Amino acid sequence: MTAPSNLTNSAPQQQRFLVLFDFDETIINENSDDAVVRALPGQQLPDWLKNSYREGHYNEHMQKVLAYVAEQGVSEDSIYSVVEKIPPTPGLLNLLQYLQSHQQDFELAVVSDANMYFIETWLDRAGVRHLFRKIFTNPASFDATGRLVLLPFHSHSCSRCPENMCKQVILREYLAARRKERGGAPFQKVFYIGDGANDICPSLALGPRDAAFPRRDFPMHRLLLEMQESQAAKFKANVVPWVSGEDIVDCLKKIMEER
Repeated sequence: MTAPSNLTNSAPQQQRFLVLFDFDETIINENSDDAVVRALPGQQLPDWLKNSYREGHYNEHMQKVLAYVAEQGVSEDSIYSVVEKIPPTPGLLNLLQYLQSHQQDFELAVVSDANMYFIETWLDRAGVRHLFRKIFTNPASFDATGRLVLLPFHSHSCSRCPENMCKQVILREYLAARRKERGGAPFQKVFYIGDGANDICPSLALGPRDAAFPRRDFPMHRLLLEMQESQAAKFKANVVPWVSGEDIVDCLKKIMEER
């Protein structure tokens, strides 16, 4: 079936590739939740608060941390100031520049267990927010008292992931929604760039045409190596470890030349 003539000229060419980015220690070179602690007068959390963390309940823990930050009189300006100063991961801005120069081929999204305020603040300050079609992360905004209020992203039934976020659920739902919006056309390839243990679950949803980019010697990389050695799980995607964003650019250039 051909498209109506009035749509053929206005419809942009569909992007062939989807690139998903984690945020903490992937786009930026540290954990943004650690950065906010630097806004405190003593630049550290009290032991009772550190010790209140429960495995799998990190979002709940950060809600307490942000409440404590507000109680200590830390302002929105102070939080903004520490977040905007977080350095990018080496070569990452070069990678984004490359993707921007090939926007007709790559659709970009962020999938992160950080929060919307930290991510949008940093991306805006770096001048790259417009590159990302979607940001999947925990909602966060300042209330009337000046406290940054954090909420969980969603609930799910995945036993591998923290209670507030399963990145595989997000990935699968996004791919299904985009395929529908694209008239049934899937992406030719999906690329997932991450560093942490919670980046394994979405990578398991990737197929043999896709690629997982684990940051070298970080938890995602170590866990993937263990999985490959044990062969306990059938990992379908190509695995491309990276140290710098330039490593990813080199790989994407080769893929672009394959057409």
